Amino acid sequence: MHISKIIAAFTLAGSAALAADFDISLGTPWDGIDVPDGQQCALFDGNGSTPPMELSNLSDGTVLVHVEFNDLSYQPLSENGGHGTIGFDVSGASAALPSVPGLTNELPAGIQVVRAARSGGQYASDGYLPPCSGGRGNSYSADVIAFDADMNRLGMVTVAIGRY
Repeated sequence: MHISKIIAAFTLAGSAALAADFDISLGTPWDGIDVPDGQQCALFDGNGSTPPMELSNLSDGTVLVHVEFNDLSYQPLSENGGHGTIGFDVSGASAALPSVPGLTNELPAGIQVVRAARSGGQYASDGYLPPCSGGRGNSYSADVIAFDADMNRLGMVTVAIGRY
């Protein structure tokens, strides 16, 4: 699997910047630079799915990972999972988060829609909304958050998923 390793520092609301405490690699065909052809929303002739991700160096006790997808160029959907939040059950110090389809809440076992995209009208989605800017060069990212069994946040990394 060709992967592009993209790791970012993050800032928790009201706190100083902290170093990321786990690593993320995007899986093919995602490179973190451009949204791959076909991975955009259906309004722009795509059939987009979430990018597959490989996580490593997760904190002891991590059992759940939330991935909040955002369009950094469009303020109403630029934070807190504006394009949807998907939850993945995980175990151990590493995890492979598979690609899951957009626009649906019907996902494989161990994967769930935590919050559907906040988009509406023709952009409405029951789950993840794939990049849907019509190719205007919007920047898309994902905040990947690790939790323990009591839903205590163990770490967060922001990864660029590309421009569309």
